[in-house]
Amino acid sequence: MTVFKIALKRISPEQWFMGSVLLVNGGNYLYNLFLGRILGPAAFAEAALLVTLLLVLSFMGMTFQLATAKFAVIFKDKEWESFRNKIYKQASVFGFVVGVLILVFSKKLQILFNTESHWMFVIFAIGIPCYFFMSVNRGAFQGQLKFSKLSITYQTEMWSRLLITVALIYLVPLKPGVLVALGILISFLFGLFPSDVKGLSLKKATAMEPENAKRVSQFILLTACYELTQIIINNSDVLLVKHYFDAVDAGLYASLALIGRVVYFVAWMFVMLLLPTVVQKQKDGEPTAPILFKYVSYIGLLSTLIVVVCYLFPDLIITLMFGDAYVSVAQLLWQYALATSLFAISNIFAYYFLSLDHYVPVILSGVLGMSQIFLVAFFHENLEMVVHMQIIAMSILLVVQLIYFLRKKNAPLKAS
Repeated sequence: MTVFKIALKRISPEQWFMGSVLLVNGGNYLYNLFLGRILGPAAFAEAALLVTLLLVLSFMGMTFQLATAKFAVIFKDKEWESFRNKIYKQASVFGFVVGVLILVFSKKLQILFNTESHWMFVIFAIGIPCYFFMSVNRGAFQGQLKFSKLSITYQTEMWSRLLITVALIYLVPLKPGVLVALGILISFLFGLFPSDVKGLSLKKATAMEPENAKRVSQFILLTACYELTQIIINNSDVLLVKHYFDAVDAGLYASLALIGRVVYFVAWMFVMLLLPTVVQKQKDGEPTAPILFKYVSYIGLLSTLIVVVCYLFPDLIITLMFGDAYVSVAQLLWQYALATSLFAISNIFAYYFLSLDHYVPVILSGVLGMSQIFLVAFFHENLEMVVHMQIIAMSILLVVQLIYFLRKKNAPLKAS
């Protein structure tokens, strides 16, 4: 017991957070596997659509989370208080506007994505303001290196969504899409625990220093543009497949995407650690490139391992996770994992430069993200072709990011 306690004390907060993120990712996979096995390909397509919308929402919320994390490192005392009140208010208003838009266009979304009911979009929309409030709360924990509290917010959201959705599907006789949306809505409320809102005032409008206010606005705009490219790259394929293919093929592709994206979700863990570390080192005048090399090497090794495993055991992985009904897409699993791996590695480069206020990688990602949409829109004869188009787009993106980094490595890293 003494040895166990000593071992626990030697685990750093960052390592606890990494372990927590792996657990959250595992729980999210259990959630998706449950939906896939119980609902079957056709009904799972609707559930996967909601999961994809949740990912889109998470990228939008990440704009506020990363901004809060960065300036939690930079600002102190009254300037931090002013910024904190302002960012919470902006996030809440933005979340309300997005929620209202989805609510108003819920029936249009039903037609666009061929769903059985528009109520799934209505329920999803109600929880959106809460999600953005939660994102700022997480950003404060992230920037202040309170990784224990940050971990708990992800755990409470994930486990409540998993357990409540399972209970609803077994106990409530409503359409699966509506029940999944309800589970997501309730999980947002659980994700608010714990919250650090002491002294918060949404009405209080203490002005920030003009120079700092300008810096905040520029970073939020820059991050919002980059997160938009993330939405395009990481979710457009699932939405396009849902539009161009029938329900069964869309469900099969959704299962493929959920497994293949494991690389991206692991990479996201390192992004959470990278941003505040890079900002702090830049603030202290220390080299930042070693942090980038460290996390790129981690993601590179993990990506290689996952792609190899998907190549060697595709049928086994698909069968164990989703069942025999999905095995027809097994041969595409390693290829999708490869596309996601290329994206995950290039993403580390992009977030590194984003931490240092560089906008060129954002433009590069935007151009390549749009190219992915055009490639899939023009070349979608079958699911295999859809995956191949993504490999082409992501390969080009990574090469371009590497070239940009090599051009910058011998020059001082200043905002461009």
